[in-house]
Amino acid sequence: MHIEEYEQRGVKIYRLCVDELSGTECFWEYYEQMSERRRSKVDRQQTDGGKKLTLGAGILMDAGLMKYGLRERSVRIQEWGNGKPYAADYPQIHFNLSHSKNMVIAVFADTEVGCDIEYIGSLRLQIAKRYFCPAEYEYIISRPKEKQRETFYRLWTLKESFMKATGMGMKLPLNQFEFLLGEEEVRVRQSVDDAKYHFMEFAPDGYRMAVCTRKQAIFD
Repeated sequence: MHIEEYEQRGVKIYRLCVDELSGTECFWEYYEQMSERRRSKVDRQQTDGGKKLTLGAGILMDAGLMKYGLRERSVRIQEWGNGKPYAADYPQIHFNLSHSKNMVIAVFADTEVGCDIEYIGSLRLQIAKRYFCPAEYEYIISRPKEKQRETFYRLWTLKESFMKATGMGMKLPLNQFEFLLGEEEVRVRQSVDDAKYHFMEFAPDGYRMAVCTRKQAIFD
């Protein structure tokens, strides 16, 4: 199983194409290594694609936890009210997961972290107009036609990663914070808290991906 693994700004990032789980033998080999909770999540999926993505998330969880001397099957994973998972007995370990189409990512850090990956599909201007900040929508349509689609997904992944890092998730409306995309840095204008947020962006072939870390201003 080829897991792409790298580290940036103290964040460990893992990425896996779940097409590698298409073989029955490979799928069940990893399935048997997972916790009962993860296997149950796999079983509840209605499609083969959903099963592979859910198992892939477990595989990346296992890979990340091994760096701490732990295994996915031995760690008690629970969820906050917003659905974000956490390691109940290891509050010092922060992680997040995301998947899209046939790609899964996981990130681990020593501070609150959120991530999102999206397959670059069709341009969804009506979603941007309805849910994004007006200035973000205007920024998308001001771009050259050939860049609008990727710009939409760039903003989408940044916004999702921020929502996860705040701990609010989908409880935070998409138009309650605004991204300012400069030439060299990404900034977010927000009133959620006084923490500092840092962003990393990646562009795997056919996808956009963002990682957001949160640090209380007092520690910076």
